[in-house]
Amino acid sequence: MQLKIMPKKKHFSAGRVPLILFLCQMISALDVPLDSKLLGDLVQPPTITQQSPKDYIIDPRENIVIQCEAKGKPPPSFSWTRNGTHFDIDKDPLVTMKPGSGTLIINIMSEGKAETYEGVYQCTARNERGAAISNNIVVRPSRSPLWTKERLEPITLHNGQSLVLPCRPPIGLPPAIIFWMDNSFQRLPQSERVSQGLNGDLYFSNVLPEDTREDYICYARFNHTQTIQQKQPISLKVISVDELNDTIAANLSDTEFYGAKPGKERPPTFLTPQGTESRKEELRGNVLSLECIAEGLPTPIIYWIKEDGTLPVNRTFYQNFKKTLQITQVSEADSGNYQCIAKNTLGAVHHTISVTVKAAPYWISAPQNLVLSPGENGTLICRANGNPKPRIGWLTNGVPVEIAPDDPSRKIDGDTIIFSNVQERSSAVYQCNASNEYGYLLANAFVNVLAEPPRILTSANILYQVIANRPALLDCAFFGSPLPTIEWFKGTKGSALHEDIYVLHDNGTLEIPVAQKDSTGTYTCVARNKLGMAKNEVHLEIKDPTRIIKQPEYAVVQRGSKVSFECKVKHDDTLIPTIMWLKDNGELPNDERFSIGKDHLVVTDVSDDDGGMYTCAANTTLDSVSASAVLRVVAPTPTPAPIYDVPNPPFDLELTNQLDKGVQLTWTPGDDNNSPITKFIIEYEDAMHEAGIWHHQAEVSGTQTTAQLTLSPYVNYSFRVMAENSIGRSVPSEASEQYLTKAAEPDQNPTAVEGLGTEPDNLVITWKPLNGFESNGPGLQYKVSWRQKDGDDEWTSVVVANVSKYIVSGTPTFVPYLIKVQALNDVGFAPEPAAVMGHSGEDLPMVAPGNVRVNVVNSTLAEVHWDPVPLKSVRGHLQGYRIYYWKAQSSSKRNRRHIEKKILTFQGNKTHGMLPGLQPYSHYVLNVRVVNGKGEGPASTDRGFHTPEGVPSAPSSLKIVNPTLDSLTLEWDPPSHPNGVLTEYTLRYQPINSTHELGPLVDLKIPANKTRWTLNHLNFSTRYKFYFYAQTSVGSGSQITEEAITTVDEGKEEWRKEIVNDSRSFYGLKGLMPGTAYKVRVGAEGDSGFVSSEDVFETGPAMASRQVDIATQGWFIGLMCAVALLILILLIVCFIRRNKGGKYPVKEKEDAHADPEIQPMKEDDGTFGEYSDAEDHKPLKKGSRTPSDRTVKKEDSDDSLVDYGEGVNGQFNEDGSFIGQYSGKKEKEPAEGNESSEAPSPVNAMNSFV
Repeated sequence: MQLKIMPKKKHFSAGRVPLILFLCQMISALDVPLDSKLLGDLVQPPTITQQSPKDYIIDPRENIVIQCEAKGKPPPSFSWTRNGTHFDIDKDPLVTMKPGSGTLIINIMSEGKAETYEGVYQCTARNERGAAISNNIVVRPSRSPLWTKERLEPITLHNGQSLVLPCRPPIGLPPAIIFWMDNSFQRLPQSERVSQGLNGDLYFSNVLPEDTREDYICYARFNHTQTIQQKQPISLKVISVDELNDTIAANLSDTEFYGAKPGKERPPTFLTPQGTESRKEELRGNVLSLECIAEGLPTPIIYWIKEDGTLPVNRTFYQNFKKTLQITQVSEADSGNYQCIAKNTLGAVHHTISVTVKAAPYWISAPQNLVLSPGENGTLICRANGNPKPRIGWLTNGVPVEIAPDDPSRKIDGDTIIFSNVQERSSAVYQCNASNEYGYLLANAFVNVLAEPPRILTSANILYQVIANRPALLDCAFFGSPLPTIEWFKGTKGSALHEDIYVLHDNGTLEIPVAQKDSTGTYTCVARNKLGMAKNEVHLEIKDPTRIIKQPEYAVVQRGSKVSFECKVKHDDTLIPTIMWLKDNGELPNDERFSIGKDHLVVTDVSDDDGGMYTCAANTTLDSVSASAVLRVVAPTPTPAPIYDVPNPPFDLELTNQLDKGVQLTWTPGDDNNSPITKFIIEYEDAMHEAGIWHHQAEVSGTQTTAQLTLSPYVNYSFRVMAENSIGRSVPSEASEQYLTKAAEPDQNPTAVEGLGTEPDNLVITWKPLNGFESNGPGLQYKVSWRQKDGDDEWTSVVVANVSKYIVSGTPTFVPYLIKVQALNDVGFAPEPAAVMGHSGEDLPMVAPGNVRVNVVNSTLAEVHWDPVPLKSVRGHLQGYRIYYWKAQSSSKRNRRHIEKKILTFQGNKTHGMLPGLQPYSHYVLNVRVVNGKGEGPASTDRGFHTPEGVPSAPSSLKIVNPTLDSLTLEWDPPSHPNGVLTEYTLRYQPINSTHELGPLVDLKIPANKTRWTLNHLNFSTRYKFYFYAQTSVGSGSQITEEAITTVDEGKEEWRKEIVNDSRSFYGLKGLMPGTAYKVRVGAEGDSGFVSSEDVFETGPAMASRQVDIATQGWFIGLMCAVALLILILLIVCFIRRNKGGKYPVKEKEDAHADPEIQPMKEDDGTFGEYSDAEDHKPLKKGSRTPSDRTVKKEDSDDSLVDYGEGVNGQFNEDGSFIGQYSGKKEKEPAEGNESSEAPSPVNAMNSFV
């Protein structure tokens, strides 16, 4: 018969506690042992051992079982209350109680409804020593209601829009589990873009065409009743851009247009939660779940931070593509502000969730059972915590202590009951109730007053056998009241054993930590209290350990041969070992090829399947040992070529010799895959500062399997090892266990220390902070010290937090300082840092440069000199000198226009500078200022100077108006920049014949005060080219060119008629001469008579034919020359087609005959360009008419004349010819837009008139 004095408490992992509580609530307590033979006369108050959970949800389809089990001596009786009143089970035929138990069974399967028995139940177990009560058990039947029927309209969205599909499941008990599937019961795929929220809704950050489907179905699963409810399917159609355009285009006419655009890219916004702030309350010990789901295009990514701290490393998990943050086993320390950040390429949005952690009551110290003897004292302590602080209430035998019978031995002091001089009548069961608004705790603890002499419950003369060098535990279970004291003796006359060698446990057990041969003998256990004494003897024998002195060895054998493994075992002579052979940790194959001898295992005719690990296991009644070896089966010779590969990763990483700044890492190499390992690479991870990032630690030779690693302080290290051979590098090994090194003072100081003032009276000291790895310990701070460089002041110091900047105020302006920044932490300071030099803040310079002189170099360049300012007056870093200069204007112009000042900066301590780009014949004013890092100083006295005359710019415009048979009138605007006093204008002009040859050049001088000039005695119907420029005393300016045609002499030409009898609005004229001006008259004859309209146009130039030139050379040219010329012609034609035109032949003639003074020049120097036909055949816009002032206006159409010319408006002459047909690019674009463009083709030009 055995009696436990202090039974071991059962410990459960955190992950198993909810399951155990769901099944039942197990209660263990200090017991009076119930042994009928030894302790039949002992009594014990009731103890609840099993009960249903507080919140008990039942299946309405099954019988209701409400558990209540208790023990006591005598056995307790049971009663129940329901909703606070007595529940008489005898009156309800459906309710029965299990025999010998308080468990209720309610038979609702035959008749009755579960809802009838819904309520709050409490069980009471009672005997003569007191009454224990259960928790309040709330019984509720589970519910799985149907979905409310609703009409769901189809949803149509554009590509890229956001969407939320609501689920809104019916409220069941317990709450349903929500998931989305299609008609085929396949789960809908989810991603960062599409995901289900905690409320069951389906969120789309942006929709895509592939989201189109008609069966988005929300399902609610009620696990308690094993039922699934289904919502009506939701139809979603996502319209892409192409589909939208096709749909609209099918309903539009040919002239209408619609451009569908895809969903516009946009920064994120939150779909849930709404706004920028929200609150969340959670109970201690629960899982805190925070959710943020955002929409946007591109799809946003979610990040989480805790504003006033860091997220707990081992309790933080992310769900739903990081949209849900979960913290397990939440506590009050997890309260605070959590921020979720949604970010895409267009921006970011934040939401702050304020979390408050409350707590239902939890035990600090639950009351424990008391077994006292009469006259003894004792206490019951009930301490609990919670948020808010729980209220403590006491009950006696289920009755509030305030209304229970008085007990003179009992005194209540808050959470403690003090017992003094107890008597047998003091026995009772006390209940402690700790409660707040979030829940309650109820604990039963009895006070059992007994007077019992000691009793030894362990059987006498038990023989204990223990292997040498292992612990020996000798039991001595006892009972008595008062609690006996225990002593152990060795031998018949030995003295009491003490705890210097032995360990005496409270339950009476004697432990010998390391049993040796001399520990063999007889041990006596003695129990004493004031009522008596009891003793018991036990015996101990120490045995030799079992050892394998010859282990099996690794073997490589060829297929079909024999292999033998040896296993010799040495053991204690009094123990009989059992030898067993295993293959791959299982039994040997049942095959006669395997034979086991005394010390051997033999395998004959080895096959490939025989390869593996063979283990020899030796077992005795006290111990067991084993040894293993691997058998590798290879093919018989010839041996196939080995397969070479990178090594397998190392394994079995182990950390030993753990020091403050070092550790030894040991590993087992993996298979080298037929290529010897050349080296091992060791990497580490700092889980405290940079979790998930691996850094290089060391490399060792491929023959080593250990490495002594040097570590940094205050780092939570994990290591992994990679092997490398000639083929390559293995994958990393599994990570080793973590090793946190002790904190130490920093061994380095911040870098990039600078001192630079931002205001005249401050010094801003900045530095690059140490990272977490470099901090070497908690509480990283910085000691910032400074003093003036050129003074005798002591260092001024301040200690700041882990920041990167400190501002010193009240400093003198621009004074050099010596600066030091030293790191420190909770352990100590880093080494003394070196001082660096900085400067306090700059102020604006005080003095302007003096003696400013100007030397005018030419009409556009001037040189400025000045005297430098004293360096002390700069009051900062001298950056240079800045010259402000501007063109002086008259008072009338100054009122109309703001003076534009120009600025030139000269770096460094310069004393002169050049002013380029000045305008000739102008008056300028300038001043000079000194510049430092703060800004500019005062300006010097303004200094004026004049620039000399220069050549003028080209006339602003040139127009030819009023053409007649023998005259043309020229109108122009003076040069916009005369750059001096104009002395005269020069006009040069020459005719151009039908073959584009240039005639003699006429030179004409025109007074400077003229803006109009008429040329007489010209030839009729002749094109003229004009060159026009202005002059000053310095020289001639840039020229402007224009072309025009005199009108046709109608007396010399007869009208030709074409009769048009249809309703067309155009007609093609054939047989016209190229490069010739024509007058066209179109008339219509009807009832009202003959009506006509006329206009003038000019045909385009003729394309020169090189074949004519060849034909005129005679017949003496041989056949080979003709062939060569033909090939040349083909090449020219290909070149012309490729470039859409070429140079006119007139260009060649012009080059040969033109006056040397008017040879073509480049655009950049303002003279003539080449004549080009690259765009001569661009047509005018259909239906356009020439306005009365003969100027073609630029229209809004995309097909305007400007697009085909040089970006200016064209102009018609009076006879309808288009000015500038042969002109190249203009040197200047006049503001009036009067320059000519290239000529249109003859047919299209004709079609432009009625």
